[in-house]
Amino acid sequence: MASGTTAPPPPVNLKRIVAASLIGTTIEWYDFFLYGSAAALVFNKLFFPDSDPLVGTLLSFLTYAVGFAARPLGALVFGHYGDRLGRKKLLVLSLLLMGGATFAIGLLPTHATVGTAAPVLLTTLRLVQGFALGGEWGGAVLLVSEHGDARRRGFWASWPQTGAPAGQLLATGVLSLLTAVLSDAAFGSWGWRIPFLLSGVLVIVGLWIRLSVDESPVFQQALEQAEARKAARDADAEKLPLVSVLRHHWRDILVAMGARMAENISYYVITAFILVYATTSAGVSKQTALNAVLIASAVHFAVIPAWGALSDRVGRRPVYLLGAAGVGLWMFPFFSLIDTGSFGNLVLAVTIGLVLHGAMYAPQAAFFSEMFATRMRYSGASMGAQFASVAAGAPAPLIATALLSDYGSSTPIALYVIAAAVLTLIAVGVAKETRNRDLARIESAVDSEPAGARTADARTV
Repeated sequence: MASGTTAPPPPVNLKRIVAASLIGTTIEWYDFFLYGSAAALVFNKLFFPDSDPLVGTLLSFLTYAVGFAARPLGALVFGHYGDRLGRKKLLVLSLLLMGGATFAIGLLPTHATVGTAAPVLLTTLRLVQGFALGGEWGGAVLLVSEHGDARRRGFWASWPQTGAPAGQLLATGVLSLLTAVLSDAAFGSWGWRIPFLLSGVLVIVGLWIRLSVDESPVFQQALEQAEARKAARDADAEKLPLVSVLRHHWRDILVAMGARMAENISYYVITAFILVYATTSAGVSKQTALNAVLIASAVHFAVIPAWGALSDRVGRRPVYLLGAAGVGLWMFPFFSLIDTGSFGNLVLAVTIGLVLHGAMYAPQAAFFSEMFATRMRYSGASMGAQFASVAAGAPAPLIATALLSDYGSSTPIALYVIAAAVLTLIAVGVAKETRNRDLARIESAVDSEPAGARTADARTV
């Protein structure tokens, strides 16, 4: 067993690692969110033109949800190989897959050109995006978590989390600029392709940075110990990461999934569905809604490291619980402010919503990383995060749009988010605090524990 706390790397090295994770997650989320914004704004007309406008939006969001369906598969595949081969190799692959799929979307023919083949091709590329993103998140946060020390892990690990608002900021900013300078006809004809094609340039930059960092020393140490155990016993002694994580960490996976419900659902309601609700129910222009999300995303980016630092002082659970309760309580004021049609109120509604979301999202990286043993951490963290996304983020815009279509009111949508907040409060409430755990501690006893014996409060991490 490795004893003591692993010394943190030099600040310059750690900052480079954080930058590598951040640039990659920013690009991945830019690609993913770009699709969501385009689904709300133009894909209903370009790929589902024969449908009623709201039905077309529903179908467009359905292809958006398909990307989430592929994320658990990405979590399984990338988690398995990430725990076997290392974090860095898999992060490079995820970036290539996501960037290639996004660039290809920018080249797709529309329904007017190839008919029903267009939405089929769109859905296929969305599946590739989801598969790549399913493997991206776990590797990016682990690379930072395993390089840093326990005292400031919440702060440093929260930086890859800022890739989500940074990607949202970048995607929304590019779309906002294009809708401002192009006519609706020009944007619908060719302008929408530009943000997707820009992904190719971003991927080159991301690869250059990611290839310059080293593998996690915690993982390298765990790999050496695993090889030693394997040589000392038999070839089957080192179990598959998936088998091990389901045996020793199944409760942790359930906790992580529950913790994701309010965080995931609220985020996509606040940032993706809002483009539909504000333009159809509140009479706000497309440009105004995009600008509100743009401003709020900038604030979101700024507050995430602050919430992460707070989790280092008071713990992961208190900050996470604050965010879940806050998002639930904010939903009715959120929609009331949007209904006024005022740009200032729209910005206020989205900004406060994202600030409260950040209280869940910021400590999530360190919280999930600290739940799992090193040789199954990529698999465990990715499974907990991405399996929940199928039930949470994937259908959130679709369910919200359907509720709006059926009831013509925001009340059932607010209740939907509140229900998710209650579920998250329960999941995080029963979890054990993980702050200050030493990720380098690896006990051979983990292999001899009975199935299901290990829980989130175990000291073997």
